[in-house]
Amino acid sequence: MMKQPVEGFSKLTKNQKIEWLAQAYFSDPGKAVSIFKTYWNDDEKLQKLHDEFIENTITNYYLPLGVAPNFLINEQLYTIPMAIEESSVVAAAGKAAKFWLKRGGFHAEVVNTEKIGQVHFIYKGDKERLRQYFEHIKPALFSETETITENMKKRGGGIIAIELRDKTAALEDYYQLHCTFNTLDAMGANFINSCLEQFARTLQQGAQEYEAFETEEKKIRIVMSILSNYVPDCLVRASVSCKVEELNEDQMPPEEFADKFVRAVDIARIEPYRAVTHNKGIMNGIDAVVLATGNDFRAVEAGVHAYAARNGRYSSLTSASIENGIFRFEIEIPLALGTVGGLTSLHPLVQLSLEMLGNPSAPELMQIVAVAGLAQNFGAIRSLVTTGIQKGHMKMHLLNILNQLQATDEEKAFFVTYFKDKTATHRSVIEAFHKLRENA
Repeated sequence: MMKQPVEGFSKLTKNQKIEWLAQAYFSDPGKAVSIFKTYWNDDEKLQKLHDEFIENTITNYYLPLGVAPNFLINEQLYTIPMAIEESSVVAAAGKAAKFWLKRGGFHAEVVNTEKIGQVHFIYKGDKERLRQYFEHIKPALFSETETITENMKKRGGGIIAIELRDKTAALEDYYQLHCTFNTLDAMGANFINSCLEQFARTLQQGAQEYEAFETEEKKIRIVMSILSNYVPDCLVRASVSCKVEELNEDQMPPEEFADKFVRAVDIARIEPYRAVTHNKGIMNGIDAVVLATGNDFRAVEAGVHAYAARNGRYSSLTSASIENGIFRFEIEIPLALGTVGGLTSLHPLVQLSLEMLGNPSAPELMQIVAVAGLAQNFGAIRSLVTTGIQKGHMKMHLLNILNQLQATDEEKAFFVTYFKDKTATHRSVIEAFHKLRENA
């Protein structure tokens, strides 16, 4: 049966939306309704809060919130919250944290915290007159945003710089105001976009009154005003280091482990096919903490991957070296994060996650998140150059497979012990499961 359009869907109650969906899309409408409602929160006030995060909410989509303890960062001990569904991520992070706890821990520093926004516009006139007009209107760009920036300036942030950029070599008649901001502990998207939209109004209106412009030059056309999620000047760096001899791995001598580890990172530096998977592993750790702390992991992902390709080739976000008998592993990454505003002040679990981290400032959170990414990458490479990635990954995936097979608690306990010294592939688990059931 062909599906029919629905009018006024957003005006329906949540129950009405679910009933319509169930009847229109599911072979067993009653079962669908039941599952949707199973994930509602019994606390009506809390459920209403979640309903109002987005439009057309029908239920809640749960992800596990786990923790990775024993992270020593700049001599301070942290337990890091991680919201993620991938089975091996939290375990790998905790294992890496424990490994480096006895070797001096992680060191992190914020390099810069500048963020960017742009006003994109079309101008068809003389370039020199536009430059002169920009210098003329520039003070007004600052003064006419004072009501927006007042509170941010009191706290030490605000607009850092506004530049006119000529992009006509790449696109006909295209110019931009390239604007730099410091938003302190806020991610700052709303603040930046509000400033940019005021810049656009000031720029456009001022052009109509600028006497040096020809008639057509007064018609500056604003295309759009929007922040950028590419933040190459909002950087954080994290690292670990120890003597090579302290890299005592059961699987191989320290010198061999260090050499293979550095070579693995070097391969990701020059081979894009490897770099994408290498960096995905880093983002396993970063996204999990970003999500747990109520930040925008899509924006972080976009900015990070653009940074990884900043030199014209997609490359590793981490680097490793051995110098004078010292092994060093490091990450440098752009992170625009906030600890105030948005979900950070609304979602109860986000508030608990931030409190767990000591209610960090935005720069402190940047350091914690960068360390989570570095730890995740260390754990992945450590597995790859020793036992291989599948042994640990499939062991963590074991319960997912058993749940798909609807195993009982007793069967789960049996197979966790059974596969303790075996590689738990999907096929081997299914075969062992059916064999157990047949012999029961």
